[in-house]
Amino acid sequence: MPKKVVPEAERRRRRPTRQGTVLSERLIVQTALRMLREHGSAGLTARRLGAALGADPSTLYRYFQGLDGLTRAIGEELMGRALDSWTSTGNWRSDLRALGLAVHASYLAHPQAALLTASRVTGRPREIEVDETILGILRGAGFSDVDAVGVYHAFIDLTLAFAALDAGALAVKDEVREADEEMWTSTYARLPPETHPHIAAVAGLLADRMNDSAYPVVLDTLLHRAEARLVDARERVDGK
Repeated sequence: MPKKVVPEAERRRRRPTRQGTVLSERLIVQTALRMLREHGSAGLTARRLGAALGADPSTLYRYFQGLDGLTRAIGEELMGRALDSWTSTGNWRSDLRALGLAVHASYLAHPQAALLTASRVTGRPREIEVDETILGILRGAGFSDVDAVGVYHAFIDLTLAFAALDAGALAVKDEVREADEEMWTSTYARLPPETHPHIAAVAGLLADRMNDSAYPVVLDTLLHRAEARLVDARERVDGK
């Protein structure tokens, strides 16, 4: 006789934990985010998570396919928070820029989680909703399907790459990050023009800019190029 398949909803724990809390996917993800912030990715284990929730570590497997499933849910949560903070204006370039900045900011709010999830494809509903939104913006603006996918690819990879890069700086200890940032004034700014004429010439500009993320600048470059491509495509159509 085949084994009865238990519906997912029935596998959820309904009894309160030792701390009097009824578990949910959202609560587990929020707790995992807190643990990542406090202990880093090495500190996120089923045992520690269970202890933080006041539940047996095996409880995690009622909600997710192990820690990898939880990792995907964390990435989805960061994407969802970005989308929730974003509002469409109807201007494709402004909307795409605002959404990119929202995703970037959402990941930087949880740098340890960003490092863990920025390279992952979750396939979960909120992430899919973000992807659908981006492609809808581009196709609605008049990009061909080929160009829409091309711009989407560049846009999302750029955003997540900078999220991981900038999160890496935030994830280290404050004293380490501050030492790195001071290099632009303590080391680069003191290089003699006789040996390093180009660095010496722009040392002040480097000190002013290099500790800020280049993401907004590079994002604008991408959007400018995309807009030029869209204009070229429209002119080719009008010229026929």
